[in-house]
Amino acid sequence: MVPPDGFDRKTGSLRISLTDHCNLRCLYCMPVQALRFAPPEELLTAKEIERVAQAAVRLGFHKFRLTGGEPTLRTDLVDIVGRLAAIDGVRDLAMTTNGILLPDLAQPLRAAGLRRVNIHLDTLNPDRLKRLMRFGSVDQILAGLEAAVAAGLTPLKINCVVTLGYNDADVVDLARLTMEHDWQVRFIELMPLGGGQCAQLALSRYVPTAATRERIENALGPLEAVRSPNPADEARRFRLPGGRGEVAFISPVSEPYCGTCNRMRLTADGRFHLCLLSDDEIDVRPALRNGHAVTVDDLLRQAIAAKPSGHRLAEGLSVERRQMFQIGG
Repeated sequence: MVPPDGFDRKTGSLRISLTDHCNLRCLYCMPVQALRFAPPEELLTAKEIERVAQAAVRLGFHKFRLTGGEPTLRTDLVDIVGRLAAIDGVRDLAMTTNGILLPDLAQPLRAAGLRRVNIHLDTLNPDRLKRLMRFGSVDQILAGLEAAVAAGLTPLKINCVVTLGYNDADVVDLARLTMEHDWQVRFIELMPLGGGQCAQLALSRYVPTAATRERIENALGPLEAVRSPNPADEARRFRLPGGRGEVAFISPVSEPYCGTCNRMRLTADGRFHLCLLSDDEIDVRPALRNGHAVTVDDLLRQAIAAKPSGHRLAEGLSVERRQMFQIGG
């Protein structure tokens, strides 16, 4: 049984960042220049990630999500998935990816035990995708999406970060995908992380969920609410008239869901990151590498107990020491 945090929330989901590298440079996430990546020796190994997951399961965690950077850049990704899937007590193992490398990886990952994927796609417009996601293409990402569906990595979710002047006019086309497919298309508000140019863009190009929803409903009809079986679900779910899939909204700025947050994050360099929008962290590497007297289990308990009540964006406070690609969303 997972011990409750200091605000009586049951934390049972662990998001594991595998790397801070990415094969894209999305405008709001990762600058093109002046990047500092963690040295390879600082990244947790497959065995160390397995040990953290085992500790989490002992405490009662059952949901695990692999993130990045871009997790498919780890050459040992299939091995990592196999190790985690083999742990008794891991009931849900998912991954967030841009999908570009999935045509070659989807089947091996499914065979290793990955259950499902979220694929990042900000627009179906090729020119605007190049402006926003920079190094990717619509065709590449759609090919990855098709490979995921063919491999059975479902239910499929598409993540779109809405950015004023870049893709806010394209949300209707993405939402329309749910008319013919049983996918969940999720529209996510920009978050100011890292204090640099990406954070400044997030502040200047922020689009509230209310505006995105209004645009979709004006074009496609009223959205009908869909009840989520999971009270900790960060997405508010809806269905278009006659739609097979779902339209969902993740609104950390305009409609914070901190009160039901059940997530803990492990960074690629081995720190429990206590809140996506906070700098608070607990280093777990010494317990993994140096025979530290404090165990991984103890450090995870400490992290759960120290989890803050919520973010402080309304007070102008956010993450300063890490950017999104260093946390994993």
